[in-house]
Amino acid sequence: MKVATRERYTYQDYLKLEDDKRYELIEGELIMVPAPGTEHQRNAREILVKLYLFVNETGLGEVFFAPTDVILSEECVVQPDLLFISKERLNIIEKRGVFGPPDLVVEIISPSTALFDATTKRDIYERFGIREYWLVSPEEKMVEVFTLEEGRYKIFSQARQAGKVQSHLLAEFELDLRDIFF
Repeated sequence: MKVATRERYTYQDYLKLEDDKRYELIEGELIMVPAPGTEHQRNAREILVKLYLFVNETGLGEVFFAPTDVILSEECVVQPDLLFISKERLNIIEKRGVFGPPDLVVEIISPSTALFDATTKRDIYERFGIREYWLVSPEEKMVEVFTLEEGRYKIFSQARQAGKVQSHLLAEFELDLRDIFF
């Protein structure tokens, strides 16, 4: 997954990449991001549609999906599967990407990215103050919703195999696992 051609990369180096592959920049390391599989894409689509419709109907902000660059620092650029930015913070959206932490991110894990998404990216999201983090596991048919409390993620809602999860940040938004896992 890593691309080890130099010691440290910056956002300016990232912008100069000349291939069509997807990368993330994690603490100055360039990480190649594999294309997601069809199950991942189905789950992402179902969550995206429900999240987008809710946010659009309530006028709460904007929803984006990967690949959208989220520039957290000069050495940290991520591409969450889904992200939400509240209307009060829409100024962080620019043509090239999102410059600052979104309010909510969703990562859909696969066997090849599970550890990375559940630890490394979670730690980054926590450190940069992303208020809500959803970890979705199609393999386990599980969704965990974490909220930031006193600088640390705490589990707010979770369901496995059946049931619903709720957002703390987006009051009244919930997902039934039957609607996203087939």
